[in-house]
Amino acid sequence: MNTENALRTLAEGFDGEVILPEAAGYESARRVWNQLIDRKPAAIARCRTRDDAVSALAVARDTGLEVAVRSGGHSFPGFSTTEGGLVLDLSPMKQIVVGVEQRRAKVGPGVRWGDLTAATAQHGLVPVGGHVADVGVAGLALGGGNGWFSRVFGLACDNLVAADVLTASGKIVRASADENQDLYWGLRGGGGNLGVVLEFTLRLHPVDRLLGGLVMHRLDGAAEVLRLLAQYGQSAPDEVNVAPAILAAPPAPFVPRELRGKPVLALAMCYVGALSDGERELAPVRGFGEPFADLVEPTSFEILQHMFDAQGQSTPYHMRSHLGGPITEELIETVIDFGGRPSSPENAVILLPMGGAVAGVAADATAFRHRDASYCLEIGAAWSADDENPQTHIDWADRLWAATRPWATGVEVNHLADEGPEGVRRAYGDNYHRLAEIKRAWDPDNLFRLNQNVPPAVAN
Repeated sequence: MNTENALRTLAEGFDGEVILPEAAGYESARRVWNQLIDRKPAAIARCRTRDDAVSALAVARDTGLEVAVRSGGHSFPGFSTTEGGLVLDLSPMKQIVVGVEQRRAKVGPGVRWGDLTAATAQHGLVPVGGHVADVGVAGLALGGGNGWFSRVFGLACDNLVAADVLTASGKIVRASADENQDLYWGLRGGGGNLGVVLEFTLRLHPVDRLLGGLVMHRLDGAAEVLRLLAQYGQSAPDEVNVAPAILAAPPAPFVPRELRGKPVLALAMCYVGALSDGERELAPVRGFGEPFADLVEPTSFEILQHMFDAQGQSTPYHMRSHLGGPITEELIETVIDFGGRPSSPENAVILLPMGGAVAGVAADATAFRHRDASYCLEIGAAWSADDENPQTHIDWADRLWAATRPWATGVEVNHLADEGPEGVRRAYGDNYHRLAEIKRAWDPDNLFRLNQNVPPAVAN
């Protein structure tokens, strides 16, 4: 059967929807979050059930079509779509089952962190996700997953209890500490290399109210604030998370008119624990310098997770990133220099704290390697879709990335651009060879190659 006939046959027995190029909804269905990515798949299989996913993968395997797996669709390099291949779009699979007594959630691959947080908040529980509510659970958790709770509860992948995985052979298997332990090891940080996760079992944590919000400074005082953070971050308790960012001040009432749309230093912070303890622990940061806004207050994680929604809007986007050690004087000078002269008002430079519970996991306990990092540096260039010179913004991010390379110790796979084998090896370090061996066992033909790819190890 040729490819066209195979796709049409697939559509006939599909619970979801197989969208072909001639369909009315094809143009919107093929779009992904990063508007810089413009690819035209041969078909988009919007899966509603496990059987849909099994059938769609079988067609891709039998016809030789390249497979792109889409959950949230936020892959920075555009790996959630393909040119001429088949997209397994899992976004309709949004089931959430909260086990309150077990403090577990069974989560479908189409669920986004904001949806999961809203579902668990009803029970006084929180998942360990990222910083942006609209990002998909699947991609973030499989690649590592740094977020608001990383220092106190670990990465998202550290809170993966089990996964039901559709493998390259077409079988669905379970991976956990007790079943298929090699696959379980690789899923925790290995990205989409090993299969299609059809259900995640995630650990939840009891968190009700917390202290969180933004403190904002003029950029001319940023260096002194970052120097304070360099010292403060070395001794702060794990319950503290303070992420400095240089970005454009919003047109909000709490921002002086002359600063609106101009680069400022924003400190996004939270404390997980008793509010009185949080007031005490965050006081050295909140009280330092001359902030023009202090929006820190008792809140919920459900609200806090939406703080960066504006930065999560769909635009053309170019991401570069490093993992690195403590904040240095050279890093401070460099990020203020570039952050103060962005190529676009939508650009942002963010330092996301690590350490704490992240560092408490051995470097070889999961596929995620760089447990000794203190911060993740995110360099995000974003611009208007009608901008006629996108290369200006790409160059801005690339130059800042190169200038901060001496500080770096590695990179998280979730924040890689399309950097090829060298970038992937930087992400996995000494864990790369073990991941390649597991890849050979579960996907020897590299069917799942549209990702930050680790090719199967060559048999001896």
